[in-house]
Amino acid sequence: MAVTVPVSSDFSATRSVFKVSNLNVRDKSWAPVFTLDMKAKNYGSRRNHNVICMSVQQASVPKVNVSPLELENPTEPPLNLHKPKEPYTATIVSVERLVGPKAPGETCHIVINHDGNVPYWEGQSYGVIPPGENPKKPGSPHNVRLYSIASTRYGDFFDGKTASLCVRRAVYYDPETGKEDPSKNGVCSNFLCDSKPGDKIKITGPSGKIMLLPEDDPNATHIMIATGTGVAPYRGYLRRMFMESVPKFKFGGLAWLFLGVANSDSLLYDDEFTKYLNDYPNNFRYDRALSREEKNRNGGKMYVQDKIEEYSDEVFKLLDNGAHIYFCGLKGMMPGIQETLKRVAEERGESWEEKLSQLKKNKQWHVEVY
Repeated sequence: MAVTVPVSSDFSATRSVFKVSNLNVRDKSWAPVFTLDMKAKNYGSRRNHNVICMSVQQASVPKVNVSPLELENPTEPPLNLHKPKEPYTATIVSVERLVGPKAPGETCHIVINHDGNVPYWEGQSYGVIPPGENPKKPGSPHNVRLYSIASTRYGDFFDGKTASLCVRRAVYYDPETGKEDPSKNGVCSNFLCDSKPGDKIKITGPSGKIMLLPEDDPNATHIMIATGTGVAPYRGYLRRMFMESVPKFKFGGLAWLFLGVANSDSLLYDDEFTKYLNDYPNNFRYDRALSREEKNRNGGKMYVQDKIEEYSDEVFKLLDNGAHIYFCGLKGMMPGIQETLKRVAEERGESWEEKLSQLKKNKQWHVEVY
């Protein structure tokens, strides 16, 4: 049996599973309408039931009320609450493919129910221990794999009981035959992307302080640079800034996201980010770099550093005025970005080494690459 129920902005999604039914975003006083599946008594009751996370439809004003607000009380972030030898067993809520058919590879959005027992802050990471034994240490579990959390501390259901990961399936192709070699595929990423609602998952953490979102100044500027799944922590930042009604954090500054991916089908959370752009044009900027569809000013492929260079004067002025700058993604992104920033600095008559040293000293420079 299914019934249609209106859901106010302070709803709790802990007791049931919702499907989006319809929504009128023109009326700013709207309350979203959902179809409630009465058969779904808990997150894992139907393994093949697709859960659609509350995302784009929640981005319009008014913002979504979140709870429990006690998650705002700690003055220090939670760290290593669950160690590798004693991981927490959580439950998979949903796995959604994020990319289109023309994207190279597969990236999934994975929601995990931790029932409030593994709290975290925006910018932190979870460790995941895939099932099975470590081939290099027979009888021992696999090593922990770290994944940046792609949700706020309240999770996609705004109740503080879930966390979301953005995971690209790691697949290995033999360079000689061109065929996939499953024996060399990424163990953890394939486990996560293949998981079903109700599956159990062992998690550790949370860990990390480098990418925490500084909130002492709600009017600060945050420049976020990502390649691929490196966008994960920024999704958490932006939901906190523009989607959630958080009494202790009223964002009034500027958030500027640079996202580099292969093509349009590879864009991650693009609908959410575009919605923020429409709703908060004075507080959010969003620039994409599509390497297989766009050309830089020299006629080469458009990478994220080329897009930064287009706006280098603005970026440097913002940094001079105290802006925070974040980098997240594959470690191979950093050399090209550093070279670009160094060249721009020299063109401006500045020493990049001195500028970088000052940015680090002022705690404006945040890097997490893998």
